Amino acid sequence: MTHHIMKLAVAAAMLAGIGTAAPAFAADNAMKVCGAKYQAAKTAKTLPAGQTWNQYLAQCRASLPKPAAVTTPAKPVVAAAVKPAVAAKPAARVAVAKPPKTPGQPSPAQAAMYARERQCGAQYRADKAAGKLPAGQTWPQYWSACNKRMK
Repeated sequence: MTHHIMKLAVAAAMLAGIGTAAPAFAADNAMKVCGAKYQAAKTAKTLPAGQTWNQYLAQCRASLPKPAAVTTPAKPVVAAAVKPAVAAKPAARVAVAKPPKTPGQPSPAQAAMYARERQCGAQYRADKAAGKLPAGQTWPQYWSACNKRMK
């Protein structure tokens, strides 16, 4: 336990120096910095009576240095380049309008696949009832062969 308290005290001392050495680092890691300070103060019993973590965090964040604003250099203004004359463009392609798809409705390809699936299902049930299926053939195997046949 004493070793743990010593580690926290050392960590708090190190973190106290972070605020001046690297303000951007301290601001980016306010939770880590303030958390270590809070634990050290809690262990050393130096927290004000009844102060919660949220209250401590708000005070700690306010005391951390603000990161310097990052400025980007202004882009130089470049004179617009003169484009050479371009030959006439070829005629634009004419897009064929597709019928709008209503939400919840299958596309024509999906509808065709569903119809094949229903037909193959009916054939599978009939062949199974008549005992015409090859030994061990399952529905997925039957469906694959039937779908290829019907396309």
